[in-house]
Amino acid sequence: MSNQAEKFDPSYGYSLTDLLAITTPEAPKDFDSFWQNAYADCHDIQPKPKFIDTGAIHKNWRVFEIQYISTNDMKIGGWILIPQDKPPTRGFVVGHGYGGRDEPDYNLPFDDAAILFPCCRGISKSPNFPISSNPQWHVLHDIDKPDRYIIRGCVEDTWLAVSCLLALFPYLAGHLGYLGVSFSGGVGALAMAYEKRIARAHFNVPTFGNHQLRLKLPTWGSGESLRQFYRKKPDMLLNTLKYFDAANAAERINMPVHCALALKDPVVAPPGQFAVYNALKCEKHLYVLDEGHAEYPTQEQQKIELRQQLVEFFSPI
Repeated sequence: MSNQAEKFDPSYGYSLTDLLAITTPEAPKDFDSFWQNAYADCHDIQPKPKFIDTGAIHKNWRVFEIQYISTNDMKIGGWILIPQDKPPTRGFVVGHGYGGRDEPDYNLPFDDAAILFPCCRGISKSPNFPISSNPQWHVLHDIDKPDRYIIRGCVEDTWLAVSCLLALFPYLAGHLGYLGVSFSGGVGALAMAYEKRIARAHFNVPTFGNHQLRLKLPTWGSGESLRQFYRKKPDMLLNTLKYFDAANAAERINMPVHCALALKDPVVAPPGQFAVYNALKCEKHLYVLDEGHAEYPTQEQQKIELRQQLVEFFSPI
């Protein structure tokens, strides 16, 4: 596994011009049928959300713990924020990084919205033995079985999160957004390629882009676990990962997408991030971060600028 003491250039020698020129290998011919079948499996599942009122109020939101049903009868836990003084006028599904989530993000600039924070299977509030919560092992779970690979399940959890939000607030149809960071940026790209109920999406330093390239690049993230496994069983890995390339999925996304991508990132290599953005054929917007998964001098200013861009980007919904 990866040793975080390992030294490498987190820019991997790529300039912004280089990053914007990255392409992605062609998807397998049955890429669409693979994912359309997965989506169809989710279509008739009733998520049956259950609430626990935490009694907490943050800003304008009441805070509830929530649990819903996903594929394989998986119980998915998380939180939902609901405006306390008026019905929500829009809704968001907000993913998490591979480190999971301990609480909702109360800093999002959407105080008029119902915001669902699901934890994908095996992570944080969705423990499920024998799935490991450790990213290095989670990303390898059932990797020898494309139809059962853990990332497919996480995409399905995301689709069922949308179903959950609409089961609670059916009148919000057409007024839903998605935000994913790192792990959930890549999972989100895979999910949004076939999700018509989300109007706009944002991916922040997304992973799983251009596997053939990222398997050559050392990182401190889950990609390193895949890279080490690839050295042992390359055919098995590629037979599965060919269906899980976020850049191939991005080619199929039709909704407007906003991306925040890093020039340097030791956890999610920037070439993979930009592969996702470059593959988008829809309306797309880019905010360039100086660094990702790190602290850096311009970080607070960039957070302010990105926040304002997201306010404007999601204002149509």
